[in-house]
Amino acid sequence: MLDFAIFAVTFVIILVGAVLYLYPSSRRASGIPGLNPTDEKDGNLQDIVNRGSLHEFLVGLHQEFGAVASFWFGGRPVVSLGSVQQLRQHINPNHSTDSFETMLKSLLGYQSGMGGGATESILRKKSYETAINNTLKNSFPLVLKMVEELVEKWKSFPEDQHIPLCAHQLGLSMKTVTQLALGESFRDNAEVISFRKNHDAIWSEIGKGYLDGSLEKSTSRKGHYEKALSEMESMLLSVARERKTQRKQTVFVDALLQSSLTERQIMEDCMVFTLAGCAITANLCIWVLHFLSSSEEVQEKLHKELEEVLGSDPVTFDKISQLRYCQQVLNETVRTAKLTPIAARLQEVEGKVDQHVIPKETLVIYALGVVLQDSETWSTPYRFDPDRFEEESVKKSFCLLGFSGNQTCPELRFAYTVATVLLSTLVRQLKLHPLKGQVMEVRSELVSTPKDETWITVSRRS
Repeated sequence: MLDFAIFAVTFVIILVGAVLYLYPSSRRASGIPGLNPTDEKDGNLQDIVNRGSLHEFLVGLHQEFGAVASFWFGGRPVVSLGSVQQLRQHINPNHSTDSFETMLKSLLGYQSGMGGGATESILRKKSYETAINNTLKNSFPLVLKMVEELVEKWKSFPEDQHIPLCAHQLGLSMKTVTQLALGESFRDNAEVISFRKNHDAIWSEIGKGYLDGSLEKSTSRKGHYEKALSEMESMLLSVARERKTQRKQTVFVDALLQSSLTERQIMEDCMVFTLAGCAITANLCIWVLHFLSSSEEVQEKLHKELEEVLGSDPVTFDKISQLRYCQQVLNETVRTAKLTPIAARLQEVEGKVDQHVIPKETLVIYALGVVLQDSETWSTPYRFDPDRFEEESVKKSFCLLGFSGNQTCPELRFAYTVATVLLSTLVRQLKLHPLKGQVMEVRSELVSTPKDETWITVSRRS
């Protein structure tokens, strides 16, 4: 199984490193409560390592110091916001890039924009999002076909057979993302297997090797990572060149080829979409099926909506917006699982939260994993309850956090579409059941994922 335990601490290391390099004269965020550095050189890095993940570190930080807290990387402070009210106050008009995309490109050594400032960054972001949206609409029948194949496979299983959620949903996400991003050549299982081999090598090393410096110390590991990255980049460039000569206009890379992006930029955006798209799509599907298997009431309510809206017909792209309860189920899955518990932006103008001034060029962490389970914002925060999203105040808080509305991460929007197709096909034909005695342990890092394989069983609906 793909190792989704990725680089939560590295996110801070690389992004802060970029700030120090690009803005060496950035001012200190004085007066904000928080931890003193435990090491003159590394600041609070060892404290983060000791807690096991950046999310767990931030939980403790905000419990001790409140909704606005600071910690140290080297000799520089980082500010973390841990409540909806403080996030609402945060003045930071930087919407030219997506925080998830920016983080991945920083780790890979790519530039976020087009090299010409904020306007070019906005244009590149628009090209990226438009390409994803158009691909989903144009290739929707293909998504439906791949989901139907998986459901037929599950229907063939005996009712007592244990189904590995992580393995099957990872397989679905890999097939979906590669074919919609790169084209029909990835219908060949050999191509998908080759893609996954390099994907796994990049994804697993991109964080842990930087965290402890072990990647630099191990010649063999570094060579393996660099070889995988080089092979993946070469493959993406080759696909882009081939698609350009064919003048096709059906998948993600085709849409990018119609833009003003350079060949290198097209390759980079394909890398980000395939890396992030696979991780977010797989985990959203894993978590929503896990929660549904444990909640018969929610499962039956969802089944009722699907029958009323779709009848016996397959779901269509235009019908998705009518599946309101399905949207609530996915929203609550993102919230309860803390699907993406960390986000961050560089403070481009001086801001103020409560009485605290946040200087320009300060790295501000959004402790989303803390906020998503804050009892002051969400009643019974640890309970899976899609009905909470019937309230306007809950919808507004969720939108503010960037999980819905115009600021939604495009990879998450893609994942929502795939997950909706999966639920609309699966839940009308099969009932999901949890495996008794199974304990679900979670890695709450950049993308929250089960630590081990998760199992369910299914039975046919009468």
